[in-house]
Amino acid sequence: MRLTRCQVALAAAITLNLLVFFYVSRLQQQRRRGSRAIRPPRLSHSAPDSRVTVLIREFEAFDNAVPEVVASFLHHDPTQPIVVAADTLPYPPLALPAVPNVRLALLHPSLDQPAAASQPETYVDTEFVALVPDGTRAESPGQLQRMAEELKNTHARLVASPVATANPPHCMALEVNLREWTASYGPAPDPPFCDALDGEVVVVVRTRDLFNLSLPLARPMSTSLFLQTSVRGWSVRLLDLPFAPARQPPLATAHARWKAEKEGRVRRDALLRTLGMRLVSWEGGRQEWFGCGKETARCFDTVVGDTPSYLYEGRWTPPCCLQALRETARHVIGVLEAARVRYWLEGGSLLGAVRHGDIIPWDYDVDLGIYLEDVANCEQLRGAEVGSVVDERGFVWEKAVEGDFFRVQYSETNHLHVDLWPFYPRNGVMTKDTWLDHRQDVEFPEHFLHPLVPLQFAGFLAQAPNNYRRFLELKFGPGAIENPEYPNPALKSLAGSG
Repeated sequence: MRLTRCQVALAAAITLNLLVFFYVSRLQQQRRRGSRAIRPPRLSHSAPDSRVTVLIREFEAFDNAVPEVVASFLHHDPTQPIVVAADTLPYPPLALPAVPNVRLALLHPSLDQPAAASQPETYVDTEFVALVPDGTRAESPGQLQRMAEELKNTHARLVASPVATANPPHCMALEVNLREWTASYGPAPDPPFCDALDGEVVVVVRTRDLFNLSLPLARPMSTSLFLQTSVRGWSVRLLDLPFAPARQPPLATAHARWKAEKEGRVRRDALLRTLGMRLVSWEGGRQEWFGCGKETARCFDTVVGDTPSYLYEGRWTPPCCLQALRETARHVIGVLEAARVRYWLEGGSLLGAVRHGDIIPWDYDVDLGIYLEDVANCEQLRGAEVGSVVDERGFVWEKAVEGDFFRVQYSETNHLHVDLWPFYPRNGVMTKDTWLDHRQDVEFPEHFLHPLVPLQFAGFLAQAPNNYRRFLELKFGPGAIENPEYPNPALKSLAGSG
């Protein structure tokens, strides 16, 4: 039987369509298999509203009771969803049960994994999350669900239950001031509703609330969590539903505790710097500084247009910088007074002394005027005329590169500084040789300096022009004291800073 040309063409078309269909089907199967291979594991159960995922984050890889913690929750509910979160693969390896509802989430991105694999929220599909610290054992079935129900019935955004250890939780008030880079802890005014808790607790929070925080799983978890929730105005309610400690608690040896405390301090210091906390006042009045010192660079970059970078961030001068400026000003003035160099508070520093008795909260340096004819009286200033001088306390005296004036820096590394402006009288008017493009950088009558008057400044008494109100209005305009403003309102205004 001979085939016609039409029959051959039809057969070829059918064969080609079958081949295309087969190729597309194979390609779709490969893509589905590939997507399954790289998709991060998710818990897939139809959970009731009170279902809670256990999230274990706060543990030490070198010595922990995580397997016992996991086993205690699975004992009461074999289907309990559990996520163990670590930065990198724990070593020694964790002996976790090979069941689909227990997952290990590694938070550091990996080249061979998609972005979602390092995001712990990918592993959670319950409405609530329980942040469970190492060394905690589930005491009874349904404990987490009861906490979730309590959370639904309270105005607090978190609920917590104690772990019955030697470190019972303590309820605290916490005030976070982002603009001033500070956190202050104190007694809680309305327990059991607290801003923060100190001690071992299990915290239950809505999943959406936890993962809407900037750093939801940053360590130390307790410090990180409550700083972030407090700044949002959230409170935590402390419940009387205690969890038991692990039968074999972690960090049982003195060496393990020492190592954990050492690494914990490093993590805490790094966390506080990351969150922009430079001064923490603990309950009882103890203060800790987390910012620049003589061995570190200052906390902000070169100032452009009289407007430091932190003003654009809605913040004022970091408190560690203010403290360094106070220390530098006290030292410089002490040297000037000992050398009988006549000086006075200038510009914004005088304005801060009159308005605050201190440095203006957003200022970045201190300005002093001096008599040019007195420069020869001071050994440090004479040395600065020809080069940089580092005095016995590590302060650096030098001639400023911007003009004919002096600068004293906090240290060779930290360039927070006091500027010394040499003036000389001419026909009863104080003038100088270097003028910068500042509104307050103007000549003024010498009678403002006869006599000089003491004024509280930065924790000590400094010399200031007499009739300083008129002096400041000459420099800054009427109402300068009563109407605070940033140095360059054309770039950044105090009124528009929020």
